[in-house]
Amino acid sequence: MRQMNLNGLRIFATVARRGNIRQAADDLNLTRGAVSQRIKQLELDLGVVLLERQARGVALTPEGARCQAAVETALGALEAFFAGLGETGTQVTLHLGSSTASKWLMPRMEGFAARFPGITLRTEVHSRQLTRDLGRNELAIWPGRASDPSPFRTATPLTDIRLVAVCSPDFPRPGWPMGLETLLTLPLLQDAHRRWDQLIRETGRPGARTLLNFDRAALALDAAIGGHGVAIAPSYMVEHDILAGRLAEIWVDPEPPRGQLFVSWSRDHAGQAQVRRIVDWVIGEFAAERPATA
Repeated sequence: MRQMNLNGLRIFATVARRGNIRQAADDLNLTRGAVSQRIKQLELDLGVVLLERQARGVALTPEGARCQAAVETALGALEAFFAGLGETGTQVTLHLGSSTASKWLMPRMEGFAARFPGITLRTEVHSRQLTRDLGRNELAIWPGRASDPSPFRTATPLTDIRLVAVCSPDFPRPGWPMGLETLLTLPLLQDAHRRWDQLIRETGRPGARTLLNFDRAALALDAAIGGHGVAIAPSYMVEHDILAGRLAEIWVDPEPPRGQLFVSWSRDHAGQAQVRRIVDWVIGEFAAERPATA
């Protein structure tokens, strides 16, 4: 049996997902040369070519695709195992995006602590969906579609992702109701999803716009609270600030919902009564939100 370098396999998996050595190197905090050297050594160890170098990145060979599938499965199993190693049963890990953490979860932490006094909630913030299965005492809240593969195969939908535009109640703006053309004349705050850019393209009138870009929705929403412009975000993310009077909803996307938000957990681990209780609490919190604006 060949002895494989686990770190080399992890680097290969990152390059395979990214399709680009430079981007993988940035993710791994390594140099491009170090990543290329690890891939070459792995190919020598296996005796096969895994990647084909192209002008704008790399592509998996047939052997590379088989290797990626095996490596992702193995790494996922290891991560799930280590996530639960040493757990006492009183700590639960919640994986979610940074803006969902700050704008949806944090306002509810006091209520969570009162509801579950014996459980420590540990949060892990991610910029991308988890590619591994969830382990014992883990759950995740993440956007997606019902047809998506793992990690949503054990998931329950929480809410539709309905986009709304919000600003400070004191922000000067035209009257209500407001059409998209009028809305796009205002100072616009957008996050890494670049939803304003997409709406501008859909109008067919790009023109000159006042746009301020942020890398996270929470930062754009905080700028809107500060009176710097109009932000666009999923309705669940702004609910707390609207109810508190920090934001006002001034436009609702008339298009069908763009996906759903899910809560996901592992059904492979029996006896996770506390995880099931937390899942029920999360579902209940979303069910208690106000109905969509007509």
